Amino acid sequence: MLIILLIVSAILGDNVNYLVGRKLGVRIFEIKWLSKIIKREYLTKTELFYEKHGGKTIIMARFVPIVRTFAPFAAGMGKMDYKKYITFCVVGGIVWVTALTLAGYFLGTNAWVQKNYEKVIFGIIGISVLPILFGFLKSKFSKQ
Repeated sequence: MLIILLIVSAILGDNVNYLVGRKLGVRIFEIKWLSKIIKREYLTKTELFYEKHGGKTIIMARFVPIVRTFAPFAAGMGKMDYKKYITFCVVGGIVWVTALTLAGYFLGTNAWVQKNYEKVIFGIIGISVLPILFGFLKSKFSKQ
């Protein structure tokens, strides 16, 4: 029952974020101090990015702290097709909640994990940052 409630919550939360990005995201450019930081060309790049990589971004973003907060907003702001978005949002929500809940349950009952809790936490943080690191390195070296 808990997993089902968490899946519904994850999907609803991301949908609110998507809709806020869709309805209010473009208004960011009307705020003077923000328009100096966030340029309209970034919106065009976001739209192109989500056209090409939107589905896998929505799923993978669930597993990356901080990114999971901004990905649905950017998808909405970038006008990602809602049918495509909701499909990947549901798949990502199911995979993310199920995987993390079950991993937490089984790892929490493991004696080694209980004795080495700090190492496990740092390992999880390290694994969470790897997709960002790989993406950065790929973009850095592919330009050269």
